[in-house]
Amino acid sequence: MHMETAVRRSEPGPELPVPAAADEAALLARAARGDGAAFAVLYREHVGRVFGLCLRLTADRALAEEHTQESFVRAWENLGRFRAEAAFGTWIYRIAANLALGGLRDRNRRGLKVVQGLDQSLVEAVAEQASPPHEVIDLERAIEALPPGARAVFVLHDVEGWQHDEIAEQLGLAVGTSKAQLHRARRLLRRRLG
Repeated sequence: MHMETAVRRSEPGPELPVPAAADEAALLARAARGDGAAFAVLYREHVGRVFGLCLRLTADRALAEEHTQESFVRAWENLGRFRAEAAFGTWIYRIAANLALGGLRDRNRRGLKVVQGLDQSLVEAVAEQASPPHEVIDLERAIEALPPGARAVFVLHDVEGWQHDEIAEQLGLAVGTSKAQLHRARRLLRRRLG
């Protein structure tokens, strides 16, 4: 059952405001008891960032939408197990990152080409510095060729602007591993771009 369906089933009632940090715990408790309207508020609060993360990790709008939806479905189904040791946002972003990265690994295992690109602002910034247009294409292809872990850390750090401790928390890595993956990604990009 999709989360939207679950929300629609229990939705009659007033529109709930976007939660403050203290209100999030109450919304989580209500949602864990099956209150779809409470979960809808959490969904609205976090869907933008979750979708942005999925889009940057997959660079495919349809896949990003699929991973975003699946992330919230999994959160809805497992809300009773959420211990609130971290914020709901941290938990849902980790679910989304794992789904997106898992999807990339699965597609690579099946031998399919993972079509990936860059955030348009990054492409434009590179295009301003690049003389021939093929240099932008080369950068996109170089990022496509990165191993999934290195690509994820590169995108999260250099494109999204996350800090290593945030990346480590979101991806379940040690901070040192995040730094090593970023170093690896940059080295591979420099090598590929000549």
